[in-house]
Amino acid sequence: MLTRRHIRVKVMQSLYSLEQAKSDNLDKERKFLLHSMDQMYDLLLVNLQLLVEVRKHVEDFITKSQKKFLATSEDKNPNQKFVNNAVFKLLESNLALKEGLDKKKLNCWELDSEYVVIIWNEIKESEIYNKYMNVSETSFEEDKNFLLEIFKEIVAPNDKLYDYIEDKQITWVDDIPLINTAIVKFLRRIEETDDENLVLPKLYKDTDDKKFALDLFRKTALNTIEFESEIEGKTPNWDKDRIAEIDKINIKMAICEFLKFPSIPVKVTINEYLELSKEYSTPKSSIFINGILDKISKEYQQANKLNKIGRGLM
Repeated sequence: MLTRRHIRVKVMQSLYSLEQAKSDNLDKERKFLLHSMDQMYDLLLVNLQLLVEVRKHVEDFITKSQKKFLATSEDKNPNQKFVNNAVFKLLESNLALKEGLDKKKLNCWELDSEYVVIIWNEIKESEIYNKYMNVSETSFEEDKNFLLEIFKEIVAPNDKLYDYIEDKQITWVDDIPLINTAIVKFLRRIEETDDENLVLPKLYKDTDDKKFALDLFRKTALNTIEFESEIEGKTPNWDKDRIAEIDKINIKMAICEFLKFPSIPVKVTINEYLELSKEYSTPKSSIFINGILDKISKEYQQANKLNKIGRGLM
């Protein structure tokens, strides 16, 4: 689920926090980095839980309507296609989801149930819902496609839900697009033969990714003075105090990858930090960073300092 680019974002944020605090407490920021990455998984669980809670909300409403003293014919015999959706029920019975929510004590939708109602009202008013409910026959694929469509068209782009998530946990803001993509991929791979043991997406693709995050943070932080000296002299038209802090951090992280990560190609490193600068820094940052990194990488190559191996030679 975590991509190398997103890992770089998390490391960048931790290094920025370290710099702003003027601290040399690497252990504290290392723990923050791990916590920030772990919280991505919490967001995955919370968003999957939201889908389950919407189904429960509708089921509760139907049950209460049937018990009304003056229940109408529609109240007594409601269309239950939505609550009987097979994929909804798979999510509700999923053991890994239940265990994860219990372990982390995640109860967002109990505390803030109004957002469940907001999402349900938007679903209920949508053409997607009306089209689905007006077809009497159903199949597992139809149920899955319906859930995929309401997630992509209603849940994921919901502004009120986005604002809520942003207020709930500041580190989630950058994670939302990645988590939404992970959920779409997860829903697509669900099969009719799956049961409560269906495996949820993993936070790390493998142990190498977690190690990459911790190594990149530690090696950049420990060598920050050396890397900063590499930047000086490469920016004749810029006073070092005028360089945006995020730009300096991105350049130092890139230098770290040049020198300390033999398996990462130079072009990959440069492209990754250009993309980060476009998203997190000033409009001209990518041009500025590209010029510096190109100059530094060529100097390293001439001095035989790159020492790339395997894939890093590409």
